Amino acid sequence: MRILLLGGTTEASNLAAALAARGMDAVFSYAGRTAQPVAQPLPTRVGGFGGVAGLSAYIRAQGITHIIDATHPFAAQISRNALEASHNCGIPLLVLERQPWGAIQGDDWQHVPDIGGAVAALPDAPARVFLAIGKQNLAPFAAKPQHFYLLRLVDRPSALLLANATAIIARGPFDVAGDSALLQANAITHIVAKNAGGSGAEAKLVAARALGVTVILIDRPVLPPRHVVGSVTEVLAWLGHSAERGV
Repeated sequence: MRILLLGGTTEASNLAAALAARGMDAVFSYAGRTAQPVAQPLPTRVGGFGGVAGLSAYIRAQGITHIIDATHPFAAQISRNALEASHNCGIPLLVLERQPWGAIQGDDWQHVPDIGGAVAALPDAPARVFLAIGKQNLAPFAAKPQHFYLLRLVDRPSALLLANATAIIARGPFDVAGDSALLQANAITHIVAKNAGGSGAEAKLVAARALGVTVILIDRPVLPPRHVVGSVTEVLAWLGHSAERGV
């Protein structure tokens, strides 16, 4: 058994630790979106594969027998490529994915399908917006320059792309007290976020609930049917069963 773990999430890091503790043969792959990714206890590669063809070639060259997709729920392209490459190479694929967030009493949430929908959902009157969406999708918000934008990024950007914006550099997980202070200090009226799920970035939603801040939540991309589990324990069980069948 040789595992390709497609990572970039807390869940992927937890799984990497579990695989390493068991002495399993695995390679951890980062997309290379951040300048200093979290160190892993497994052999690590950084960067893209070159589409489905490149990923399929890598799988064959490295003798990969199992793929685990533990990428961000919005990393749709690599997830699609991984599924297709697993079919091409005739090897199993499992998805480790956190549950999406769900609104509770007191939340003022507006669901939108994509980045364009989030831009359209912002008011015409000037607002103060916390853009909690990373650095890849900032440009579309330039269509509404009347707003102030607060950005929270892992790496310092070369350019903000938005005329009226401030960036703070920080890596999660974040807590409710800190995010409440952040929203209040910047007089935030709206949050734009991707429905990533998990606990590491949920604090801003809890803070928004208490402060009456409107949340524009971008729904996850629709992906083909896949075998999805929600815990490291389930992944290890899947690998164990696979190993027994192989033996």
